[in-house]
Amino acid sequence: MDRFAVLDAAAIAALVDRFYERVRRDPALGPVFEAAVHDWDEHTRTLVSFWSSVALGERTYRGNPMGVHRAVGGIDAAHFERWLALWRDTAGEVLEPAAAATMIDYADRIGASLQLGLGLAGTRAPVPGLRILG
Repeated sequence: MDRFAVLDAAAIAALVDRFYERVRRDPALGPVFEAAVHDWDEHTRTLVSFWSSVALGERTYRGNPMGVHRAVGGIDAAHFERWLALWRDTAGEVLEPAAAATMIDYADRIGASLQLGLGLAGTRAPVPGLRILG
């Protein structure tokens, strides 16, 4: 598979699809997501919309990431670290280095803000100016 050099809707969709294939197979994350996600096609569409809104400014996402994460029981800082590790690996495989770095930076900042909002131990300081969509 060729890697995407340009960060556009097709690149984001490919990243999200490949990433969530991995999440579902992951021994730490798979059970958490399988318990929380009842329609994977819908979840994938929502996440493509979320990341397109974050990275491309498309304004198509209408949701509350903090509320969604609060509603899922049993999430801890280790889950976030594993999620971010898989995201970094997948972004590096699907996207060229500059596009991957952009998506990894967004994920790192959003993950830190979510962890802070969820009161998880070991969180990093919030990123000034970062607002979680919702």
